[in-house]
Amino acid sequence: MHAEFCKAMLRSGGNTLVGPILNYVAACQNPDGSWNEVHVNYNEPSALITAFIGDALIEAADRHPHEDALERARDFVLAAERSPGCFLKSAGYTADHLNVDASCGAFLARYAERYDDREARAAARRAAENVVFHQRDGVYPYAVDKGTYPYVFDLPCIHYQGVTIYYLAKANDVLCDDRIDRSIAEAARWLAAAQRPDGRFDWSGSGLSFACYLSGAYAFAQASFTYASRLDDRYREHADRSLGWLDANVRGLAPRWEPGSWGDLPLSVAAAVKSASLGGYPLRHRAFRFGYGVYREVARRRYSATAETRAFEALSGLLGIRSSTVEPSKNFPDLFMTSEMLDCLSQSMIWGKNT
Repeated sequence: MHAEFCKAMLRSGGNTLVGPILNYVAACQNPDGSWNEVHVNYNEPSALITAFIGDALIEAADRHPHEDALERARDFVLAAERSPGCFLKSAGYTADHLNVDASCGAFLARYAERYDDREARAAARRAAENVVFHQRDGVYPYAVDKGTYPYVFDLPCIHYQGVTIYYLAKANDVLCDDRIDRSIAEAARWLAAAQRPDGRFDWSGSGLSFACYLSGAYAFAQASFTYASRLDDRYREHADRSLGWLDANVRGLAPRWEPGSWGDLPLSVAAAVKSASLGGYPLRHRAFRFGYGVYREVARRRYSATAETRAFEALSGLLGIRSSTVEPSKNFPDLFMTSEMLDCLSQSMIWGKNT
């Protein structure tokens, strides 16, 4: 969140908080150059988080330099490449996540551009090529192997489709590879097909349970469509739809999830059935996915100023499932979603000026 906020403020002209925030962030860096991903279920060094923070340090390098921290971040992310273009997210999550590869690639590409670093540029290209290689019918699946997960989460996901496009586009701002742009165009086509005329997404074809209805998906989509409009002008309309949704639903801090009305709950439950069926998983896991989906449908229609998770923990315990996250039982103001929106929308302003 610190990194995304700082990037947005810097792109918007600066803020007196940026310097102190980055000083704090630099002081939190681990000796090996990494930063931890601090999560409800774990707290461990992460190439993904290191890439996010490294990108913010590049954005701030002229006004708030942290050269030593930035170089050590570069070294850590390079060392996280376990096979060509595949970057290890963390010790606890070892699957090949394409959004992680794209994020690491974007950081390394920008580092290479600033410091004329051939090794970083080559690694960024491998990351992008790995993402493009695994694309199928426009989709960037969430994960392409099992790693430490109980199953392979080779699933389409609206939220992470936008995330992967976004960071792949940032990498290609430096790499300028037509193959990557063609891949992004295919990915944007899939994402556009999932969007309704009113800007909302049809989540029934999005199979990653914990990422369904995340409000940040609309900001990643808006930025991704803005970049894609360089390649095909029709995506301007989809960028506008996404921005319209954000304008209608975000006041101050963004809600964790896309809000819903009780009147359309039956349709949403039907969508949860379709989403739960994706992936061909064993019956017990499909049942958990469906239960997760219905729980989410109810939760996003209720509101609270705080996050309460006991109901979700009880559901997971009842089914004997080890979930990768813990979900509150009500929608709530979410600083993390808000920081992602600030990052995406401020980057979109830059891309929009170049279209």
